[in-house]
Amino acid sequence: QVQLVEAGGGLVQTGGSLRLSCSASGSIFRINLMGWYRQAPGKQRELVATIRDDGSTNTAGPVTGRFTISRDNAKNTVYLQMNSLKPEDTAVYYCRSLVVRSSAGYQYEYWGQGTQVTVSS
Repeated sequence: QVQLVEAGGGLVQTGGSLRLSCSASGSIFRINLMGWYRQAPGKQRELVATIRDDGSTNTAGPVTGRFTISRDNAKNTVYLQMNSLKPEDTAVYYCRSLVVRSSAGYQYEYWGQGTQVTVSS
């Protein structure tokens, strides 16, 4: 099994910054993708940003230019640097990972427990 542990959420004022981290541990052969999604009250979960094992990234339009995703492959950890935060960024942020657990090559999907980010106006 694989566990994802998130950290770094909290309360911040409009215009402030936060840095989220998500560390994967367990039966890991290779991590193909790590990313962040968020879910605001009453809304569907949406993509924030992802990063693949080759370093390529995908960032959602509403956060482009404000949020930066990065990855430390040696630590199996992904980071989300969030700058210029707005009240509409308030949500529970979830880490997602696509993990290969052995040389057999099968890919499994894992989610973290979520971390609350609240931006006050």
